[in-house]
Amino acid sequence: MRILVVGAGAIGGYFGGRLLEAGRDVTFLVRERRAAQLAKTGLIIRSTFGDADLPNPPTVAAEKLRDTFDLILLSCKAYDLAAAAESFAPAVGASTAILPFLNGMAHLDFLAARFGAGAVLGGQCVISTTLDAEGRIVHLNDTHLVSFGERGGSRSGRAEAIAAAMAGARFDSRLSTAILQEMWEKWVFIATTAGITCLMRGTVGDIVAANATGLTAAMVDECAAIAAANGFMPRDELMTRARTMLTAPGSTFAASMLRDIERGAPIEADHIVGDLLQRGAGKSRDYPMLRIAYAHLKAYEARRKRESAAASAP
Repeated sequence: MRILVVGAGAIGGYFGGRLLEAGRDVTFLVRERRAAQLAKTGLIIRSTFGDADLPNPPTVAAEKLRDTFDLILLSCKAYDLAAAAESFAPAVGASTAILPFLNGMAHLDFLAARFGAGAVLGGQCVISTTLDAEGRIVHLNDTHLVSFGERGGSRSGRAEAIAAAMAGARFDSRLSTAILQEMWEKWVFIATTAGITCLMRGTVGDIVAANATGLTAAMVDECAAIAAANGFMPRDELMTRARTMLTAPGSTFAASMLRDIERGAPIEADHIVGDLLQRGAGKSRDYPMLRIAYAHLKAYEARRKRESAAASAP
């Protein structure tokens, strides 16, 4: 199976690197700067599950992409999706499977419209990684899971082939027959975490210390209600786990979106919170916590755009 990994950043580089380490046929679609870095240092992973140093990983630039691939792994930010799709479009053939690891659901609609619904699998990953100053991929937690499957729930031949390709690599992988349910459940958790920690500008522990866990509970209930209204009621055990994690005293846990705001970076406000609100529209209830959180995120984006324009003005 020929696998194209779009980018070699913290997530794509980790899972693509583990597949390359396991002897799979992997090529990374990267920009010139990252290609030069990988040619010099190799692809480096630092993890409690075992380090990897992979010299000269196969790379290709978008302008030189000619061949089609069996599988495309996609883990970009939502605001980079359109550009990423344009870059890997030449690699999509009649039988290519596209496996995205983005959060939310809007990317599935976009990719299906761009490449055809049949080309797009459902997928998610559970991992915390970052790139350090030297371009090494640093694994930050004790989880590295990928789950994926046909959006209709069947165990197709191509899904089985992907499962076989992932088996034996140094990460956990699972072929799911309920991938959309799992994606919605993750979306509920991600949207709650992003919404409440960005709105309060603090960690879970900070919010607990402020005696504001009632706001967290209201946020998670609103997100779960939208999922249920769309036919994906989160399972009780998932809701219990989410509430426990998001109300733990002293917890330093916060959304990556909060870290992005704190460093003045772009955020996925529309994809994570805005689209969820849109899918809740007309569902016979209001979502005040989510609306306030979304307004907060959009105000940040407006300020960031204004300050960027001012900084670049002559």
